[in-house]
Amino acid sequence: MKRNIILVATHGAALVLGFGLGVYFLPILTAEKAPEAAVLQQAAAEASYSAELSRDLPGSDGLHWGEGTISVSADTISHIGALAPGPDYKVYLTREFVDDEAGFEAVRAEAVRIGDVKSYDGFALDVPAGVNIEDFTTVVVWCESFDEFITAGQYRVAG
Repeated sequence: MKRNIILVATHGAALVLGFGLGVYFLPILTAEKAPEAAVLQQAAAEASYSAELSRDLPGSDGLHWGEGTISVSADTISHIGALAPGPDYKVYLTREFVDDEAGFEAVRAEAVRIGDVKSYDGFALDVPAGVNIEDFTTVVVWCESFDEFITAGQYRVAG
């Protein structure tokens, strides 16, 4: 009986550990290659605005963070830096700066989704037609699957 309990406990722990590692490593293994550095640098040079991403935001933690520079133009939002790997990352624009889950959830209805992040060491996304970057102030990276704040950068002050 004691042996069966130990077997169930150790197999259960292995299952939980395996699932957790799979959730963490699958996005890394399936991530697309980041755009070439020259493409990202060109997008940054042509941008109207830029913002620094920091790991020190209240909503960021050891598993959910971003660092580097976000560049924003009328046509493109690009990132030179690194993001913690994870599933189903989306880039949003918001009208006010948010730095955690609660802040983003409070403005999510008015946020505009720009696109999917498919690489963790830089990205470039087209701004959808009809989206005016002047109507917004902040770029937010959000994990849709787990409703997790990853990072944000305020590229301009409202007003």
